[in-house]
This record gives sequence, C-alpha cells and structure tokens, in this order.
Amino acid sequence: MTKYYVLAILFFVSFQVVLAQGITGEKVEFNVSQLPEVSIPADQQFYTVTVNSPYNITTEDVVAQSKVDFQNELESYDQKVIDSEAEYKVKLAQHETDIALAKEKFELESKEFNELSLLERLALTDQGKKPALVLPNRPTYYKPAEPVYQDPNLNDYVIVDNTILGSQIVINGLERGQNILNVQVEIDKVNFQDNAGQSFANQPTKIMVTLNGKEDFKTELFTEFEMISNYPTNNINKNREEKNYLEKVMKYINQLLNERYGYINQRKSMYLEVVKNRKNTYDELEKAHIYVLTNLKKIQEDPNSRMTISAMENMQKGIDIWNNALTLVDYKDSKADYNAKIAQYIYFNLIKLHVALNRKEAAEQYLNDLQENLVNIKLSYDDEKTLERLEQEIYNN
Repeated sequence: MTKYYVLAILFFVSFQVVLAQGITGEKVEFNVSQLPEVSIPADQQFYTVTVNSPYNITTEDVVAQSKVDFQNELESYDQKVIDSEAEYKVKLAQHETDIALAKEKFELESKEFNELSLLERLALTDQGKKPALVLPNRPTYYKPAEPVYQDPNLNDYVIVDNTILGSQIVINGLERGQNILNVQVEIDKVNFQDNAGQSFANQPTKIMVTLNGKEDFKTELFTEFEMISNYPTNNINKNREEKNYLEKVMKYINQLLNERYGYINQRKSMYLEVVKNRKNTYDELEKAHIYVLTNLKKIQEDPNSRMTISAMENMQKGIDIWNNALTLVDYKDSKADYNAKIAQYIYFNLIKLHVALNRKEAAEQYLNDLQENLVNIKLSYDDEKTLERLEQEIYNN
C-alpha cells in the first residue's frame, strides 16, 4: 500500500511539473525612449540655446595669469626675506625677554620654597612641585624658499565661456539649429558662505524657454545655499569647488530640459513568457509572442525613426492578440485551453511590457484587471514577488 502511495505522489509531482513547463519564456533586451512632457511635432523639433554667465576664461588666460603671479612672487621675494629676518629678530628679542622672566620666576619660587619647613619641602618634592628652571627654546630661522614656477593644474579652473556652456546643453531627439524651441539660461557666479565651520555654496540660475515665440517654461534653480565641504571656505580650493558646482548645475539643466522636451533613451530588459503550442492549440498566442519579441528588438534610439514607428505598430498587433485572448479565458475550468494559467501569463506580459515602455497608465489598467481576477488565479510565491515589484514600478516612479 505504501509503495502505491509513493508512486501516486511521484506521478502527481511529475504531472505538476509538466503543467508548469507549459509556460516558458526568455529575456529580451531593447531600447526605449522616454517620451517628453511636452510633445513637439516632428517637423518642428529644432532648438537653440543661449547662455549668459560670468565665465569667459581660456587655457591661455590661466597660463598667462599663472606666469604673472609667479613674476610677482619673484619681485617680492627679496622683501619677503627681509621681512622674515626682521620677524626673526623680534622673536629673538622676545626670547631674551622670556628667558629673563623664566629666571625671575624661578628665583621667586625657589625663595618661597626654601622658606618652607623641611617636611613641606619633602612633600612638594614628592609631588613633583619643587621649583625648576625651565628656559624657552631658542627660535629657529627658516629662510623663505625661492619661488619655482609650476604649470597650473587646469583641472582646478573653470575654463569655459558662454558658447561652450551652450554647447553642453543637449536636448536628445531634437536638432540644434532653427529657433523653434528657444532656451535662455542665465548662470551667476558661485557664491561661497561659511556656516558652523563648513562651506556652503549656491549658484542662482534662471531658465526661460519659448516655443514658437510663446513662453512655455520658466524656473529659477540653485538659489538656496547647500553644504559642499566639512571645512571652512579658507581651507578649500575654491576654483575646483566652483568648477564642480558648475558641472552639477549643467547636469541638472540637461536633465530638466530633456525630461520636458527631449527623448531619453534607456536600455531595458524583460522576461517575456509564452505558452508551448501543443497541437497548434495556441497558434494565435505564438503569433503574438513573435510580434512582440521581434519588434521589441527593432526599436531604435531615435523614437521618430521609420524602423521604430514600424516596430511599435507591429508590436501592437501582438498586444491586440493578447487582449482578445483574455476575452476567451474560462477562469472556472482549469482544463479549458484558455484557463486561468493562460490569463496569468498574458497579464504579466502586458503589465511588464507597458511598464518597460513607460506606459504607466496602461500598465495600471492591466494590473487592476488582473487583481479583479486573482480570486481565480493561484500565484506562486515568486509570482507574488514579481507582482509586488511591478506595482512599485507603476506607483512609485
């Protein structure tokens, strides 16, 4: 009896594995362009950038100033030596005064000590309080080192001008040239401030964007001071800190403008599931899989390219097949060709695909439809975790 029971269990497990293997899948990687907040017609996707800032320094300017500074050091060196010698003489005179004071103090303390009783003197001696003559060290003279010219470290300087700064602002997916989208940027010099022994900085920046001559966007950035170092401003390299802060400002300007007007390319991946097509039962689902899989791989970085547009249109054919298949599902009959298991993998594909394509509203709608049918769909532990992750991607971003 036990043998039959064990065999029955083994048969049941094997049968479950066969069923689980009915759904397979593969990981697919593809390009996705995040669509901008403001959609500009394809024939008007041109922009210009104008930057107004206090920066107008070239490498030649930095080197020339470095040589001027060195020449000034050379010319002032003799006087620097004279001043150092005079300062040393003052220290020597003070040293003689300090010696006289130390001797005077010693004589006074010795006199007071000798006036004490023997027992008191022994007690103070044991405590290490017996008067002793302590003379200050004689000051040492250090002659200032002669100036030696060194090429400036160009990494510590803000070597840019308005033209260079303007060229660093790039709106992805748009072409620089015609004045359809006009970006005006005003950047002030970095301001430094000390607070509680730390360095703070700000760099007030204004952005104004017009689209076809009408104001479309306007904002002010980096007006608040923020900490840049745990050391006070007199202990930091201000040139380097200003360069770093300006780079931060430019990076954020690019991010802001691209989110509003540009097409941000992202490399994404997803696990695309498909049911095994036994006896041609799932020809349509296999066709849908091919539509989506092959066209995902065809998406180009340019969202307006002919191949990308064609790929998205053909991929929609696969999505339409999935949507139609969901109308055929019989959630109550586990033996039906289109049962709850089929519905689960289609919903998961649809949700993952629309999340990856940054279509959050559509993904949320499919998620809601799936949740309404979860009473008839049994999710595994891994499936539940996948669903939780997808919910986070939909609602938290």
